[in-house]
Amino acid sequence: MYSENLAGCSYLSKSGTNYFSAFFFSGWVRAVARMAWVGVIVLLVAGSEILTHGGLAAEISKEWPKEWMENQLPQLTQLYKSLHQAPELSYEEDQTSGRMAEQMQELGLRVTTEVGGHGVVAVLKNGAGPTLLLRADMDALPVAEDTGLDYASQVKVRNPRGATVGVMHACGHDVHMTNVVGAVSYLASHRSQWQGTLVAIFQPAEERGAGAKAMIADGLLVRFPRPDFALALHVAADTPVGHVGYRAGYAQANVDSVDITVRGRGGHGAYPQATVDPVVVAAQLVVDLQSIVSREIAPIDPAVITVGSIHGGTKHNIIGDTCELQLTVRSYSPKVRKHLIAAIRRKAQAAAASADAPPPEILVSEGTPALYNDPDLVARLVPVLVQVLGDENVAEVEPSMGGEDFGRIGEEGVPIVMFKLGAISAARLEAFQRAGTDPPSLHSPKFYPDPAPTLRTGITTLVAAALELLRPADP
Repeated sequence: MYSENLAGCSYLSKSGTNYFSAFFFSGWVRAVARMAWVGVIVLLVAGSEILTHGGLAAEISKEWPKEWMENQLPQLTQLYKSLHQAPELSYEEDQTSGRMAEQMQELGLRVTTEVGGHGVVAVLKNGAGPTLLLRADMDALPVAEDTGLDYASQVKVRNPRGATVGVMHACGHDVHMTNVVGAVSYLASHRSQWQGTLVAIFQPAEERGAGAKAMIADGLLVRFPRPDFALALHVAADTPVGHVGYRAGYAQANVDSVDITVRGRGGHGAYPQATVDPVVVAAQLVVDLQSIVSREIAPIDPAVITVGSIHGGTKHNIIGDTCELQLTVRSYSPKVRKHLIAAIRRKAQAAAASADAPPPEILVSEGTPALYNDPDLVARLVPVLVQVLGDENVAEVEPSMGGEDFGRIGEEGVPIVMFKLGAISAARLEAFQRAGTDPPSLHSPKFYPDPAPTLRTGITTLVAAALELLRPADP
Protein backbone atom coordinates (compact mmCIF):
# COMPACT_ATOMS: atom_id res chain seq x y z
CA MET A 1 0.00 0.00 0.00
CA TYR A 2 2.80 2.40 0.94
CA SER A 3 4.72 2.00 -2.34
CA GLU A 4 1.56 2.26 -4.38
CA ASN A 5 0.72 5.62 -2.80
CA LEU A 6 4.20 6.96 -3.52
CA ALA A 7 4.04 5.75 -7.10
CA GLY A 8 0.75 7.56 -7.54
CA CYS A 9 2.20 10.78 -6.16
CA SER A 10 5.19 10.52 -8.50
CA TYR A 11 2.96 10.15 -11.52
CA LEU A 12 0.82 13.08 -10.52
CA SER A 13 3.87 15.26 -9.96
CA LYS A 14 5.08 14.64 -13.50
CA SER A 15 1.65 15.40 -14.87
CA GLY A 16 1.59 18.56 -12.79
CA THR A 17 4.78 19.81 -14.42
CA ASN A 18 3.16 19.51 -17.84
CA TYR A 19 0.04 21.32 -16.63
CA PHE A 20 2.10 24.07 -15.08
CA SER A 21 3.95 24.71 -18.38
CA ALA A 22 0.57 25.16 -20.09
CA PHE A 23 0.19 28.39 -18.11
CA PHE A 24 2.53 30.10 -20.56
CA PHE A 25 0.83 28.79 -23.74
CA SER A 26 -2.89 28.71 -22.94
CA GLY A 27 -5.58 31.07 -21.87
CA TRP A 28 -6.01 32.33 -18.33
CA VAL A 29 -8.94 30.05 -17.62
CA ARG A 30 -7.11 26.91 -18.61
CA ALA A 31 -4.00 28.09 -16.76
CA VAL A 32 -5.90 28.68 -13.54
CA ALA A 33 -7.39 25.21 -13.83
CA ARG A 34 -3.93 23.74 -14.29
CA MET A 35 -2.68 25.66 -11.26
CA ALA A 36 -5.47 24.15 -9.22
CA TRP A 37 -4.12 20.75 -10.17
CA VAL A 38 -0.66 21.83 -9.04
CA GLY A 39 -2.15 22.70 -5.65
CA VAL A 40 -3.64 19.24 -5.40
CA ILE A 41 -0.29 17.74 -6.37
CA VAL A 42 1.53 19.73 -3.68
CA LEU A 43 -0.96 18.59 -1.09
CA LEU A 44 -0.62 14.98 -2.19
CA VAL A 45 3.16 15.08 -2.08
CA ALA A 46 3.12 16.81 1.30
CA GLY A 47 0.54 14.31 2.49
CA SER A 48 2.77 11.44 1.48
CA GLU A 49 5.58 12.97 3.56
CA ILE A 50 3.27 13.32 6.54
CA LEU A 51 2.21 9.70 6.19
CA THR A 52 5.81 8.62 5.88
CA HIS A 53 7.20 10.53 8.85
CA GLY A 54 4.22 11.45 10.96
CA GLY A 55 1.83 9.77 13.34
CA LEU A 56 -0.18 8.13 10.58
CA ALA A 57 2.76 5.96 9.48
CA ALA A 58 1.54 3.12 11.66
CA GLU A 59 -1.83 3.26 9.91
CA ILE A 60 -0.12 2.39 6.64
CA SER A 61 2.21 -0.07 8.36
CA LYS A 62 -0.71 -2.28 9.30
CA GLU A 63 -0.31 -3.93 5.90
CA TRP A 64 3.35 -3.80 4.93
CA PRO A 65 4.84 -6.46 7.30
CA LYS A 66 2.19 -9.08 6.57
CA GLU A 67 3.53 -10.48 3.33
CA TRP A 68 7.10 -10.57 4.68
CA MET A 69 5.88 -12.16 7.89
CA GLU A 70 3.91 -14.90 6.19
CA ASN A 71 6.87 -15.70 3.94
CA GLN A 72 9.26 -15.92 6.88
CA LEU A 73 6.98 -17.51 9.45
CA PRO A 74 7.49 -21.17 8.42
CA GLN A 75 11.26 -21.03 8.83
CA LEU A 76 11.00 -18.96 12.03
CA THR A 77 8.56 -21.50 13.46
CA GLN A 78 11.02 -24.24 12.56
CA LEU A 79 13.78 -22.31 14.31
CA TYR A 80 11.58 -22.07 17.39
CA LYS A 81 10.88 -25.82 17.38
CA SER A 82 14.54 -26.69 17.00
CA LEU A 83 15.39 -24.44 19.95
CA HIS A 84 12.59 -26.04 21.95
CA GLN A 85 14.02 -29.48 21.29
CA ALA A 86 17.55 -28.52 22.40
CA PRO A 87 17.24 -26.66 25.72
CA GLU A 88 20.24 -25.91 27.90
CA LEU A 89 20.31 -25.02 31.58
CA SER A 90 21.61 -21.77 33.05
CA TYR A 91 25.38 -21.33 32.62
CA GLU A 92 25.39 -24.17 30.06
CA GLU A 93 23.99 -22.34 26.99
CA ASP A 94 27.01 -23.16 24.81
CA GLN A 95 25.18 -24.61 21.79
CA THR A 96 22.30 -22.14 22.02
CA SER A 97 24.57 -19.10 22.12
CA GLY A 98 26.49 -20.49 19.15
CA ARG A 99 23.29 -20.76 17.14
CA MET A 100 22.24 -17.23 18.01
CA ALA A 101 25.67 -15.88 17.07
CA GLU A 102 25.44 -17.69 13.74
CA GLN A 103 21.96 -16.29 13.08
CA MET A 104 23.14 -12.74 13.71
CA GLN A 105 26.26 -13.14 11.57
CA GLU A 106 24.15 -14.41 8.67
CA LEU A 107 22.06 -11.24 8.94
CA GLY A 108 25.15 -9.05 8.68
CA LEU A 109 25.55 -7.93 12.29
CA ARG A 110 28.88 -7.55 14.08
CA VAL A 111 28.83 -10.30 16.70
CA THR A 112 30.70 -10.68 19.99
CA THR A 113 30.39 -13.90 21.99
CA GLU A 114 31.18 -14.93 25.55
CA VAL A 115 29.98 -11.67 27.06
CA GLY A 116 29.31 -12.38 30.72
CA GLY A 117 29.54 -16.11 30.14
CA HIS A 118 27.63 -17.40 27.13
CA GLY A 119 26.14 -13.99 26.30
CA VAL A 120 25.96 -12.83 22.67
CA VAL A 121 25.93 -9.18 21.57
CA ALA A 122 25.18 -8.31 17.93
CA VAL A 123 25.41 -4.74 16.56
CA LEU A 124 24.01 -3.26 13.35
CA LYS A 125 24.82 0.39 12.63
CA ASN A 126 22.58 2.16 10.14
CA GLY A 127 23.53 5.82 10.14
CA ALA A 128 23.21 8.50 12.79
CA GLY A 129 20.43 8.16 15.32
CA PRO A 130 19.45 6.59 18.63
CA THR A 131 20.50 3.14 19.81
CA LEU A 132 17.92 0.46 20.55
CA LEU A 133 18.65 -2.75 22.44
CA LEU A 134 16.50 -5.86 21.92
CA ARG A 135 16.97 -8.57 24.52
CA ALA A 136 16.22 -12.29 24.60
CA ASP A 137 17.15 -14.83 27.27
CA MET A 138 18.43 -18.30 26.36
CA ASP A 139 18.41 -20.66 29.35
CA ALA A 140 15.92 -23.44 30.07
CA LEU A 141 14.73 -25.12 33.27
CA PRO A 142 15.31 -28.48 34.97
CA VAL A 143 11.79 -29.64 34.12
CA ALA A 144 10.85 -32.88 32.35
CA GLU A 145 8.48 -31.93 29.52
CA ASP A 146 5.00 -33.46 29.57
CA THR A 147 3.25 -31.72 26.67
CA GLY A 148 2.89 -34.58 24.22
CA LEU A 149 4.17 -32.39 21.37
CA ASP A 150 5.95 -34.10 18.49
CA TYR A 151 8.82 -31.64 19.01
CA ALA A 152 8.89 -31.99 22.81
CA SER A 153 12.28 -31.87 24.53
CA GLN A 154 13.81 -35.25 25.31
CA VAL A 155 16.93 -33.74 26.84
CA LYS A 156 18.12 -35.14 30.17
CA VAL A 157 21.17 -34.12 32.18
CA ARG A 158 22.71 -34.81 35.56
CA ASN A 159 22.26 -32.06 38.12
CA PRO A 160 24.93 -31.06 40.68
CA ARG A 161 23.57 -33.70 43.09
CA GLY A 162 24.07 -36.42 40.51
CA ALA A 163 20.38 -36.98 39.77
CA THR A 164 19.09 -37.24 36.20
CA VAL A 165 16.65 -34.45 35.37
CA GLY A 166 14.75 -33.41 32.28
CA VAL A 167 15.40 -30.03 30.64
CA MET A 168 12.67 -27.90 29.06
CA HIS A 169 11.99 -24.42 27.76
CA ALA A 170 9.10 -24.07 30.19
CA CYS A 171 9.38 -20.28 30.41
CA GLY A 172 9.25 -19.34 26.74
CA HIS A 173 12.86 -18.34 26.21
CA ASP A 174 12.79 -20.23 22.90
CA VAL A 175 9.99 -17.86 21.82
CA HIS A 176 11.96 -14.85 23.04
CA MET A 177 15.03 -15.81 21.00
CA THR A 178 12.99 -16.45 17.85
CA ASN A 179 11.16 -13.13 18.23
CA VAL A 180 14.43 -11.22 18.32
CA VAL A 181 15.88 -13.19 15.39
CA GLY A 182 12.72 -12.41 13.38
CA ALA A 183 12.72 -8.72 14.28
CA VAL A 184 16.41 -8.32 13.49
CA SER A 185 15.88 -10.16 10.20
CA TYR A 186 13.22 -7.65 9.17
CA LEU A 187 15.21 -4.61 10.27
CA ALA A 188 18.40 -5.84 8.60
CA SER A 189 16.59 -6.32 5.29
CA HIS A 190 14.61 -3.05 5.45
CA ARG A 191 17.26 -0.52 6.46
CA SER A 192 15.65 2.31 4.52
CA GLN A 193 12.82 2.34 7.08
CA TRP A 194 14.96 3.20 10.11
CA GLN A 195 18.08 5.00 11.17
CA GLY A 196 20.40 4.53 14.13
CA THR A 197 22.02 1.54 15.83
CA LEU A 198 20.44 -1.81 16.67
CA VAL A 199 21.90 -3.95 19.44
CA ALA A 200 20.54 -7.47 19.89
CA ILE A 201 21.59 -9.41 22.97
CA PHE A 202 21.05 -13.04 23.86
CA GLN A 203 21.44 -13.40 27.59
CA PRO A 204 22.37 -16.47 29.65
CA ALA A 205 21.29 -17.48 33.15
CA GLU A 206 18.09 -15.45 33.48
CA GLU A 207 16.49 -18.23 35.52
CA ARG A 208 19.27 -17.87 38.06
CA GLY A 209 18.90 -14.09 38.16
CA ALA A 210 22.52 -13.67 37.18
CA GLY A 211 22.86 -13.33 33.40
CA ALA A 212 22.11 -9.63 33.02
CA LYS A 213 24.39 -8.79 35.94
CA ALA A 214 27.23 -10.77 34.39
CA MET A 215 26.82 -9.17 30.96
CA ILE A 216 26.73 -5.67 32.45
CA ALA A 217 29.83 -6.44 34.54
CA ASP A 218 31.54 -7.61 31.34
CA GLY A 219 30.96 -4.24 29.66
CA LEU A 220 27.59 -4.62 27.93
CA LEU A 221 26.88 -0.90 28.31
CA VAL A 222 30.48 0.22 27.85
CA ARG A 223 32.14 -2.01 25.23
CA PHE A 224 29.14 -1.72 22.92
CA PRO A 225 26.91 1.21 21.88
CA ARG A 226 25.01 2.33 24.97
CA PRO A 227 21.28 2.03 24.30
CA ASP A 228 18.90 4.95 24.50
CA PHE A 229 16.07 2.40 24.87
CA ALA A 230 15.84 -1.32 25.62
CA LEU A 231 12.90 -3.62 24.84
CA ALA A 232 11.97 -7.20 25.65
CA LEU A 233 8.96 -9.47 25.43
CA HIS A 234 7.91 -12.24 27.81
CA VAL A 235 5.32 -14.87 27.00
CA ALA A 236 2.18 -14.99 29.15
CA ALA A 237 0.63 -18.39 29.82
CA ASP A 238 -2.86 -17.05 30.54
CA THR A 239 -3.22 -14.61 27.63
CA PRO A 240 -4.58 -15.32 24.11
CA VAL A 241 -2.29 -15.16 21.11
CA GLY A 242 -2.52 -11.85 19.30
CA HIS A 243 -2.64 -9.91 22.57
CA VAL A 244 0.10 -7.77 24.11
CA GLY A 245 0.06 -6.45 27.67
CA TYR A 246 1.87 -3.44 29.08
CA ARG A 247 2.48 -1.97 32.51
CA ALA A 248 4.08 1.39 33.29
CA GLY A 249 6.17 1.52 36.46
CA TYR A 250 6.87 -1.57 38.55
CA ALA A 251 5.93 -4.68 36.60
CA GLN A 252 8.09 -7.46 38.11
CA ALA A 253 9.34 -7.89 41.65
CA ASN A 254 12.61 -7.79 43.52
CA VAL A 255 13.57 -11.43 44.06
CA ASP A 256 15.92 -12.72 46.74
CA SER A 257 16.75 -16.29 47.68
CA VAL A 258 17.50 -16.84 51.36
CA ASP A 259 19.10 -20.02 52.76
CA ILE A 260 18.91 -20.46 56.53
CA THR A 261 20.72 -23.22 58.39
CA VAL A 262 19.28 -23.60 61.88
CA ARG A 263 21.82 -25.17 64.22
CA GLY A 264 21.09 -27.30 67.27
CA ARG A 265 22.62 -30.11 69.30
CA GLY A 266 21.72 -33.59 68.14
CA GLY A 267 20.91 -36.68 70.15
CA HIS A 268 18.42 -39.48 70.79
CA GLY A 269 14.78 -38.74 70.13
CA ALA A 270 13.89 -40.39 73.44
CA TYR A 271 15.94 -37.84 75.41
CA PRO A 272 15.08 -34.42 73.96
CA GLN A 273 16.13 -32.70 77.20
CA ALA A 274 19.70 -33.50 76.34
CA THR A 275 19.47 -31.85 72.91
CA VAL A 276 18.62 -28.61 71.17
CA ASP A 277 16.20 -29.66 68.47
CA PRO A 278 16.78 -27.63 65.25
CA VAL A 279 13.56 -28.93 63.70
CA VAL A 280 11.50 -27.33 66.47
CA VAL A 281 13.46 -24.08 66.11
CA ALA A 282 12.88 -24.17 62.34
CA ALA A 283 9.15 -24.83 62.81
CA GLN A 284 8.89 -21.83 65.12
CA LEU A 285 10.80 -19.74 62.59
CA VAL A 286 8.43 -20.68 59.74
CA VAL A 287 5.53 -19.33 61.81
CA ASP A 288 7.43 -16.22 62.88
CA LEU A 289 8.35 -15.35 59.31
CA GLN A 290 4.68 -15.05 58.35
CA SER A 291 4.23 -12.07 60.66
CA ILE A 292 6.80 -9.95 58.82
CA VAL A 293 4.57 -9.14 55.84
CA SER A 294 1.33 -9.03 57.80
CA ARG A 295 2.58 -6.88 60.66
CA GLU A 296 5.70 -5.02 59.52
CA ILE A 297 4.95 -4.06 55.91
CA ALA A 298 2.26 -1.55 54.93
CA PRO A 299 -0.73 -3.27 53.28
CA ILE A 300 -0.32 -1.12 50.17
CA ASP A 301 3.28 -2.35 49.65
CA PRO A 302 3.35 -5.76 47.94
CA ALA A 303 5.62 -8.33 49.62
CA VAL A 304 5.90 -12.12 49.79
CA ILE A 305 7.96 -14.45 51.97
CA THR A 306 7.60 -18.12 51.05
CA VAL A 307 9.41 -21.02 52.70
CA GLY A 308 9.74 -23.31 49.71
CA SER A 309 11.91 -26.02 51.25
CA ILE A 310 12.70 -27.38 54.72
CA HIS A 311 14.98 -30.34 55.40
CA GLY A 312 16.15 -31.73 58.73
CA GLY A 313 16.95 -35.03 60.35
CA THR A 314 17.72 -38.53 59.06
CA LYS A 315 15.60 -40.98 61.07
CA HIS A 316 12.55 -41.26 63.28
CA ASN A 317 14.38 -41.44 66.60
CA ILE A 318 17.32 -39.16 65.93
CA ILE A 319 17.42 -35.43 66.59
CA GLY A 320 19.86 -33.94 64.11
CA ASP A 321 22.33 -31.10 64.41
CA THR A 322 20.87 -28.88 61.67
CA CYS A 323 17.70 -28.03 59.76
CA GLU A 324 17.83 -26.16 56.45
CA LEU A 325 15.23 -23.74 55.07
CA GLN A 326 15.07 -22.15 51.61
CA LEU A 327 13.03 -18.98 51.13
CA THR A 328 11.98 -16.86 48.18
CA VAL A 329 11.42 -13.20 49.09
CA ARG A 330 9.56 -10.77 46.80
CA SER A 331 8.87 -7.03 46.88
CA TYR A 332 8.85 -3.94 44.66
CA SER A 333 10.44 -0.99 46.44
CA PRO A 334 14.10 -1.01 47.58
CA LYS A 335 12.98 0.10 51.04
CA VAL A 336 10.65 -2.88 51.49
CA ARG A 337 13.28 -5.23 50.07
CA LYS A 338 15.83 -4.08 52.62
CA HIS A 339 13.32 -4.34 55.47
CA LEU A 340 12.32 -7.90 54.56
CA ILE A 341 15.89 -9.21 54.56
CA ALA A 342 16.70 -7.47 57.84
CA ALA A 343 13.52 -8.84 59.46
CA ILE A 344 14.27 -12.40 58.30
CA ARG A 345 17.70 -12.18 59.92
CA ARG A 346 16.17 -10.82 63.13
CA LYS A 347 13.48 -13.52 63.30
CA ALA A 348 15.96 -16.33 62.63
CA GLN A 349 18.36 -15.12 65.30
CA ALA A 350 15.50 -14.65 67.79
CA ALA A 351 14.12 -18.15 67.19
CA ALA A 352 17.56 -19.62 67.82
CA ALA A 353 18.10 -17.52 70.95
CA SER A 354 14.71 -18.56 72.36
CA ALA A 355 15.84 -22.21 72.30
CA ASP A 356 19.38 -21.45 73.44
CA ALA A 357 20.60 -22.71 70.08
CA PRO A 358 23.77 -21.53 68.31
CA PRO A 359 23.29 -18.59 65.92
CA PRO A 360 21.89 -19.64 62.53
CA GLU A 361 23.73 -19.32 59.24
CA ILE A 362 21.90 -16.96 56.84
CA LEU A 363 22.84 -16.61 53.19
CA VAL A 364 21.12 -14.20 50.77
CA SER A 365 21.79 -14.99 47.11
CA GLU A 366 20.53 -14.81 43.50
CA GLY A 367 19.05 -11.37 44.05
CA THR A 368 17.22 -9.74 41.15
CA PRO A 369 16.00 -6.13 41.29
CA ALA A 370 12.44 -5.12 40.42
CA LEU A 371 11.67 -4.44 36.79
CA TYR A 372 10.50 -0.86 36.31
CA ASN A 373 9.03 -0.02 32.92
CA ASP A 374 9.78 3.56 31.94
CA PRO A 375 6.39 5.37 31.90
CA ASP A 376 7.37 7.79 29.11
CA LEU A 377 8.56 4.96 26.89
CA VAL A 378 5.37 3.00 27.56
CA ALA A 379 3.28 6.06 26.69
CA ARG A 380 5.18 6.47 23.42
CA LEU A 381 4.93 2.86 22.28
CA VAL A 382 1.41 1.83 23.30
CA PRO A 383 -0.33 4.00 20.64
CA VAL A 384 1.94 2.46 18.00
CA LEU A 385 1.00 -1.06 19.08
CA VAL A 386 -2.69 -0.14 19.20
CA GLN A 387 -2.53 1.01 15.58
CA VAL A 388 -0.61 -2.05 14.43
CA LEU A 389 -2.35 -4.75 16.50
CA GLY A 390 -5.74 -3.18 17.16
CA ASP A 391 -7.09 -1.53 20.29
CA GLU A 392 -8.77 -4.74 21.46
CA ASN A 393 -5.42 -6.57 21.44
CA VAL A 394 -3.36 -4.16 23.56
CA ALA A 395 -4.21 -3.85 27.25
CA GLU A 396 -2.77 -2.76 30.55
CA VAL A 397 -1.92 -5.71 32.81
CA GLU A 398 -1.47 -6.14 36.54
CA PRO A 399 2.03 -6.18 38.03
CA SER A 400 3.50 -9.57 38.87
CA MET A 401 5.50 -10.87 41.83
CA GLY A 402 7.59 -12.89 39.38
CA GLY A 403 11.17 -11.82 38.79
CA GLU A 404 13.05 -10.77 35.65
CA ASP A 405 16.67 -9.65 35.57
CA PHE A 406 16.02 -7.45 32.52
CA GLY A 407 15.34 -4.84 35.22
CA ARG A 408 19.10 -4.57 35.80
CA ILE A 409 19.48 -2.72 32.51
CA GLY A 410 16.88 -0.23 33.72
CA GLU A 411 18.80 0.17 36.97
CA GLU A 412 21.76 1.33 34.88
CA GLY A 413 19.76 4.35 33.69
CA VAL A 414 18.47 2.95 30.38
CA PRO A 415 14.72 3.42 29.77
CA ILE A 416 13.28 -0.10 29.39
CA VAL A 417 9.97 -1.76 28.63
CA MET A 418 9.08 -5.43 28.81
CA PHE A 419 5.76 -6.33 27.19
CA LYS A 420 3.67 -9.42 27.95
CA LEU A 421 3.03 -11.56 24.88
CA GLY A 422 -0.06 -13.74 24.64
CA ALA A 423 0.95 -17.33 23.82
CA ILE A 424 -2.15 -19.55 24.09
CA SER A 425 -4.82 -19.92 21.42
CA ALA A 426 -8.32 -18.78 22.29
CA ALA A 427 -9.59 -22.31 21.63
CA ARG A 428 -7.21 -23.80 24.19
CA LEU A 429 -8.09 -21.16 26.78
CA GLU A 430 -11.80 -21.84 26.22
CA ALA A 431 -11.19 -25.57 26.65
CA PHE A 432 -9.45 -24.97 29.99
CA GLN A 433 -12.33 -22.74 31.06
CA ARG A 434 -14.94 -25.37 30.14
CA ALA A 435 -12.98 -27.94 32.13
CA GLY A 436 -12.88 -25.60 35.13
CA THR A 437 -9.08 -25.57 35.22
CA ASP A 438 -6.43 -22.91 34.79
CA PRO A 439 -4.03 -23.19 31.85
CA PRO A 440 -0.59 -24.58 32.76
CA SER A 441 1.59 -21.81 34.14
CA LEU A 442 5.10 -20.91 33.17
CA HIS A 443 7.59 -23.43 34.59
CA SER A 444 4.96 -26.17 34.32
CA PRO A 445 5.96 -29.37 32.47
CA LYS A 446 2.69 -29.01 30.53
CA PHE A 447 3.16 -25.42 29.37
CA TYR A 448 3.63 -24.73 25.68
CA PRO A 449 2.83 -21.75 23.43
CA ASP A 450 1.07 -21.89 20.08
CA PRO A 451 4.17 -21.04 18.03
CA ALA A 452 3.14 -19.43 14.75
CA PRO A 453 0.57 -16.90 16.01
CA THR A 454 2.71 -16.11 19.06
CA LEU A 455 5.72 -15.37 16.87
CA ARG A 456 3.64 -13.37 14.40
CA THR A 457 2.48 -11.01 17.15
CA GLY A 458 5.82 -10.90 18.95
CA ILE A 459 7.86 -10.04 15.88
CA THR A 460 5.29 -7.48 14.71
CA THR A 461 5.42 -5.85 18.15
CA LEU A 462 9.22 -5.60 18.20
CA VAL A 463 9.42 -4.34 14.62
CA ALA A 464 6.71 -1.71 15.11
CA ALA A 465 8.35 -0.48 18.32
CA ALA A 466 11.79 -0.41 16.69
CA LEU A 467 10.57 1.58 13.70
CA GLU A 468 8.99 4.11 16.04
CA LEU A 469 12.12 4.51 18.17
CA LEU A 470 14.52 4.47 15.21
CA ARG A 471 12.40 6.64 12.94
CA PRO A 472 14.54 8.39 10.29
CA ALA A 473 15.07 12.09 10.82
CA ASP A 474 12.94 14.35 8.65
CA PRO A 475 14.89 15.60 5.60
